[in-house]
This record gives sequence, C-alpha cells and structure tokens, in this order.
Amino acid sequence: MHALRLITLCFCLSILLSACGRSGNPRHDLILVSTRDGDYALYAMNADGSRQKRLTKTDVDTTSPAGIFFQTDPAWSPDGAHIAFSSKRSGRSEIYVMRADGNGTKRLTEGGDDIHPTWSPDGKELAFERSQKIYAMEADGGAVHPVSTGAANDGDPAWSPNGTWIAFVRKQPGSAEREIWIMRPDGSGERRVTSLHGTSINPAWSPYSTRLVFASNIVGSLYDLYVASIAGKPARRLTRIGPDTFEPAWSPDGSTIAFTQDGAIWTVDLKGNTTQLTDPKNNDSSPAWNPQPPTSSG
Repeated sequence: MHALRLITLCFCLSILLSACGRSGNPRHDLILVSTRDGDYALYAMNADGSRQKRLTKTDVDTTSPAGIFFQTDPAWSPDGAHIAFSSKRSGRSEIYVMRADGNGTKRLTEGGDDIHPTWSPDGKELAFERSQKIYAMEADGGAVHPVSTGAANDGDPAWSPNGTWIAFVRKQPGSAEREIWIMRPDGSGERRVTSLHGTSINPAWSPYSTRLVFASNIVGSLYDLYVASIAGKPARRLTRIGPDTFEPAWSPDGSTIAFTQDGAIWTVDLKGNTTQLTDPKNNDSSPAWNPQPPTSSG
C-alpha cells in the first residue's frame, strides 16, 4: 500500500509540475510594434492585452533612422515558430526572420528597401514590397523574383491562407486613388476587389480566404475598417469610432479583428463591438495574430 501511494503521489506531482510549466510560459496570441522603449521593436501579448513582453533584448541606438526602425512589419510564420519583419538596422529596410522567442535573427534580403513581408501558407516562401512592386523569395532567403509587373505602384501584400491569392494595394499611373487587388502567387489573374475611389490600404484575409478586411478613407477622409468579399459583393464598413483606424489583422478563428488606432491596439468583432488592449502612450501598431491555436492547459 505504501508503494502504491508513493507511485500515485509521484504521478500527481509530475502532472502538477507539467501543468505549471505550461501555464508559466504559454504561447502569446499577438505580436505588435511599439516604441515604448524609444525604438520600433516587436512585442508579444495575450489576446486580452495581458503579458506584454518585448521579444528582443538588444540595446538600440535611436539617434539615427537605422536604430529607430529596429523592427517593423511583423508577420508570423504559419507554424508559429518564426517571425519575419523589416528593419533599417543596416541603413535600408531589409527583410529579416527570427524565432518566435526573439532569438536567432537572420537577414534575408539586401539592398532593396524591402518592407511588409507575408508568408505563404506552407511556410516555404515570403512575399514582400520592394520599390512599389511585389516580390517573392524562398523563406530561407533564396533568390528574389518579381511577382507584380507593369506601370502601377503595388505594395502591402497579404498571402491568402489557402495559398491561392496575394492581396495587395495598387495605385494606377496618373491616379491618386489606391484600391485593393488580388493576383495569383505567380502574378497572373490580377483582379480588382474594391472600387471605392479613395485610399484603401492594409488588406488582411479572413481565415477561409473569402473576404478581406482593410482600411479606407472614403467617409470624411477618415480611415475606418471595411470588409469586402473577393466574389464582388459591396464593401461593408466595420468601425465608426473616431480617429483613423489602420492595420487590421483577422484572428485565426475568424471572430475578431485586431487593429491600430491612435497609438493603441484594439479588437473589433464582426458586429462592430470594440475593445482597447494597449495604452496609446506606448505608440503601438501593426498587430499580427499567432496562427497556431492555444495548447490545452491540461
């Protein structure tokens, strides 16, 4: 009996320690950019705004643009293991990748003023903006090749979760308007999604790749979030809460959209109900959701 009780006690203790280990270091739900330490750097937090944490511990000299723009435009890899971002630490904006814990940073591009990385859903490629065109490369930093061509200015790419499309922002020659377009990953099949005759930016996909959320200034020159179907249905206005609203990011379960407003990160559900997650004094922006679901706490 004593031996049986000892075995049972050891088993329970093992389960308890395992659970404590998981709760002590659970995965984060969101990454974001913040200048609360003086430089633009990446932070992580939970979906309710708790457990905010800087991912890199590097001391940065903020007396030059190379130091100030240390990390921007974060994009989580599909497996949640890595984060791609752009940085001016070399003097020009280049694409970098690091592990999700902030370690193991690797530079992927060189000499191109590269911004806005976005992962293919299989994690094998990255698309990004370079010189107002969309380019792509292998995710380990292989050869870079153009995706969009022609005279228009293209930027802000977003790869669809099903891998079929890349959404992007296009400005036609001679026009001040910017609209949301989609194309195949090889650059074929270009198609305009919006015709709002304003400035529409920051496209982000719904989990099933059927809709896009984006920011547009078609009402009183104020940016709000809109949702549009790629099947051609009219765009629906989602937010009406005051200051300019930018940089939407759709949660993997489809229920919530994170966004930037007035230096803070907010969320909005599809009924338009909003929640503020961070303090505007931190100058937070560019939220991105962890694509991997939370693990069980046991």
